Amino acid sequence: MHHTVVERELELKLILSPERSVPVPARLVYRSDDPYAVHVTFHINSDHPVHWTFSRDLLIEGVFRPCGHGDVRVWPTKAEGRSVVLMALTSPDGDALLEAPAPQVSAWLERTLRMVPPGTEGEQLGIDDALDQLLAQ
Repeated sequence: MHHTVVERELELKLILSPERSVPVPARLVYRSDDPYAVHVTFHINSDHPVHWTFSRDLLIEGVFRPCGHGDVRVWPTKAEGRSVVLMALTSPDGDALLEAPAPQVSAWLERTLRMVPPGTEGEQLGIDDALDQLLAQ
Protein backbone atom coordinates (compact mmCIF):
# COMPACT_ATOMS: atom_id res chain seq x y z
CA MET A 1 0.00 0.00 0.00
CA HIS A 2 1.29 3.49 -0.91
CA HIS A 3 1.62 5.94 1.96
CA THR A 4 1.91 9.70 1.68
CA VAL A 5 3.47 12.28 3.98
CA VAL A 6 2.52 15.95 4.34
CA GLU A 7 5.17 18.07 6.06
CA ARG A 8 5.43 21.73 6.94
CA GLU A 9 8.36 23.58 8.47
CA LEU A 10 7.39 26.65 10.47
CA GLU A 11 8.56 28.84 13.26
CA LEU A 12 6.62 28.69 16.50
CA LYS A 13 7.06 30.87 19.55
CA LEU A 14 7.71 29.38 22.95
CA ILE A 15 5.88 31.74 25.32
CA LEU A 16 8.00 32.28 28.42
CA SER A 17 5.95 35.14 29.88
CA PRO A 18 3.42 37.69 28.59
CA GLU A 19 6.34 39.90 27.52
CA ARG A 20 8.88 37.29 26.40
CA SER A 21 8.98 34.49 23.84
CA VAL A 22 11.68 32.66 21.90
CA PRO A 23 11.46 31.29 18.35
CA VAL A 24 11.29 27.52 18.00
CA PRO A 25 11.69 25.93 14.56
CA ALA A 26 9.22 23.08 14.19
CA ARG A 27 8.10 20.50 11.67
CA LEU A 28 4.50 19.32 11.35
CA VAL A 29 4.20 15.82 9.88
CA TYR A 30 1.13 13.85 8.84
CA ARG A 31 1.44 10.31 7.46
CA SER A 32 -1.35 8.43 5.74
CA ASP A 33 -0.13 5.22 7.44
CA ASP A 34 -0.85 6.86 10.84
CA PRO A 35 -4.03 8.69 9.79
CA TYR A 36 -5.40 9.67 13.19
CA ALA A 37 -2.24 11.43 14.41
CA VAL A 38 -0.17 14.51 13.78
CA HIS A 39 3.50 14.58 14.69
CA VAL A 40 5.28 17.74 15.75
CA THR A 41 9.04 17.98 16.12
CA PHE A 42 10.45 20.97 17.97
CA HIS A 43 14.07 21.88 17.33
CA ILE A 44 15.20 23.41 20.57
CA ASN A 45 18.76 24.33 21.49
CA SER A 46 19.95 20.79 22.04
CA ASP A 47 21.16 17.78 20.07
CA HIS A 48 17.83 16.04 20.59
CA PRO A 49 14.65 17.41 19.03
CA VAL A 50 11.47 17.11 21.06
CA HIS A 51 8.71 14.99 19.48
CA TRP A 52 5.01 15.18 20.26
CA THR A 53 2.21 13.12 18.73
CA PHE A 54 -1.47 13.86 19.20
CA SER A 55 -4.82 13.59 17.46
CA ARG A 56 -5.31 15.31 14.11
CA ASP A 57 -8.93 15.95 15.16
CA LEU A 58 -7.70 17.78 18.26
CA LEU A 59 -5.59 20.15 16.18
CA ILE A 60 -8.39 20.68 13.64
CA GLU A 61 -10.87 21.56 16.39
CA GLY A 62 -8.28 23.72 18.19
CA VAL A 63 -7.98 25.99 15.16
CA PHE A 64 -11.65 26.95 15.71
CA ARG A 65 -12.32 26.62 19.45
CA PRO A 66 -10.61 25.59 22.70
CA CYS A 67 -10.28 21.84 23.05
CA GLY A 68 -8.25 19.12 24.68
CA HIS A 69 -7.48 18.34 28.26
CA GLY A 70 -4.61 16.78 30.12
CA ASP A 71 -1.31 16.72 28.23
CA VAL A 72 -2.40 18.60 25.10
CA ARG A 73 -4.71 21.61 24.90
CA VAL A 74 -5.19 23.75 21.79
CA TRP A 75 -7.11 26.99 21.21
CA PRO A 76 -7.28 29.90 18.76
CA THR A 77 -6.58 33.49 19.76
CA LYS A 78 -5.15 36.77 18.49
CA ALA A 79 -1.62 37.98 19.19
CA GLU A 80 -0.57 41.44 18.04
CA GLY A 81 -3.49 41.45 15.59
CA ARG A 82 -2.57 38.07 14.06
CA SER A 83 -4.58 34.85 14.22
CA VAL A 84 -2.61 32.23 16.11
CA VAL A 85 -3.15 28.79 17.58
CA LEU A 86 -1.85 28.16 21.08
CA MET A 87 -0.75 24.69 22.15
CA ALA A 88 -0.24 23.93 25.83
CA LEU A 89 1.84 20.78 26.25
CA THR A 90 2.41 19.08 29.59
CA SER A 91 4.85 16.27 30.30
CA PRO A 92 6.78 14.94 33.29
CA ASP A 93 9.71 17.02 31.96
CA GLY A 94 7.77 20.28 32.15
CA ASP A 95 5.16 22.46 30.50
CA ALA A 96 5.33 24.49 27.31
CA LEU A 97 3.03 27.07 25.75
CA LEU A 98 3.62 27.40 22.02
CA GLU A 99 2.17 29.88 19.57
CA ALA A 100 1.72 28.85 15.92
CA PRO A 101 0.58 31.02 13.02
CA ALA A 102 -3.03 29.97 12.34
CA PRO A 103 -2.96 30.47 8.53
CA GLN A 104 0.03 28.13 8.08
CA VAL A 105 -1.39 25.49 10.44
CA SER A 106 -4.79 25.66 8.72
CA ALA A 107 -3.26 25.37 5.24
CA TRP A 108 -1.24 22.33 6.33
CA LEU A 109 -4.31 20.73 7.93
CA GLU A 110 -6.29 21.29 4.72
CA ARG A 111 -3.60 19.39 2.80
CA THR A 112 -3.91 16.48 5.26
CA LEU A 113 -7.70 16.52 4.92
CA ARG A 114 -7.49 16.37 1.12
CA MET A 115 -5.12 13.41 1.41
CA VAL A 116 -7.20 11.55 4.03
CA PRO A 117 -10.72 12.99 4.35
CA PRO A 118 -12.38 12.83 7.78
CA GLY A 119 -14.08 9.50 8.31
CA THR A 120 -11.77 7.59 5.93
CA GLU A 121 -8.85 7.16 8.32
CA GLY A 122 -9.70 3.50 9.01
CA GLU A 123 -9.49 2.69 5.30
CA GLN A 124 -5.86 3.87 5.33
CA LEU A 125 -4.99 1.25 7.92
CA GLY A 126 -6.42 -1.65 5.94
CA ILE A 127 -8.28 -2.92 9.00
CA ASP A 128 -11.35 -3.93 6.99
CA ASP A 129 -9.22 -5.90 4.51
CA ALA A 130 -7.37 -7.66 7.31
CA LEU A 131 -10.66 -8.48 9.06
CA ASP A 132 -12.13 -9.84 5.82
CA GLN A 133 -9.09 -12.08 5.36
CA LEU A 134 -9.29 -13.31 8.94
CA LEU A 135 -13.00 -14.09 8.71
CA ALA A 136 -12.61 -15.84 5.35
CA GLN A 137 -10.31 -18.46 6.87
